[in-house]
Amino acid sequence: MSDATNRTLSLFSWNVNGYRSIIAKTFHSFLEEHSPDILCLQEIKMNMSFNGDFTLPYPYQIFHPAEKSGYSGTAILSRVKPLSVSSDFAGEHPREGRVICAEFTNCYVVCAYVPNARHGLTRLDYRLSWDTDFREHLTQLATKKPIFVCADFNCAHTEIDLENPAQNRHSAGFSDEERASFTRLLESGFHDTFREKNPDAIKQYTWWSYRMRARERNIGWRIDYWLASTSLSNAWHSPQIHPNIAGSDHCPVSIAADALLFV
Repeated sequence: MSDATNRTLSLFSWNVNGYRSIIAKTFHSFLEEHSPDILCLQEIKMNMSFNGDFTLPYPYQIFHPAEKSGYSGTAILSRVKPLSVSSDFAGEHPREGRVICAEFTNCYVVCAYVPNARHGLTRLDYRLSWDTDFREHLTQLATKKPIFVCADFNCAHTEIDLENPAQNRHSAGFSDEERASFTRLLESGFHDTFREKNPDAIKQYTWWSYRMRARERNIGWRIDYWLASTSLSNAWHSPQIHPNIAGSDHCPVSIAADALLFV
């Protein structure tokens, strides 16, 4: 862990599109170069903790797999000991391993993998009901301590957050309903850390299709975020997107946060 006297910890979030797959690709070099203090993963696609022949340099490892094999799932890896850990939230939802909450001294870190509305918006109604329950869960948590929320939100919030907004107006991840739902989440007391510091930055994406050399051409979407409670406005800085880190169809996103929130 970073020396607490330095006053910052590095928080990373990454949809790895398969934990076993990323371990076999770029995970080793990523950890060596960036050494996150807290690393949140989405879409781990595994049923149990699995490190293979690689020992993770994290004393605290929380894996929350989906009930369905090879699907969804989240994890939090931390050098700081959480005070408590919980998963999911109230409501009628399948066991898809989508949410972990780690409590620290003066904040929560919530890692989430938000459901995709799917092609033709066939799962939009469920996605919106999930959003409502998740938003309520976060607002209740925020009455106790402020929150950092990282997630693959499966939503590009505004037109600046994807390459071809006009063509994707009614696509999953950019429907009017999903964007309005994301707005309601922000209005409930959260800030999009990257956009707050980079309000006009264009072509800043976190996901690219595997088709048509989309990543090489930077034809992408920004759907992975770090959000922070309004009360944390002076406790974080340096939100970054890391498009040069390969191994998944997503890239990591990160922030630096005040170490005294955690220890």
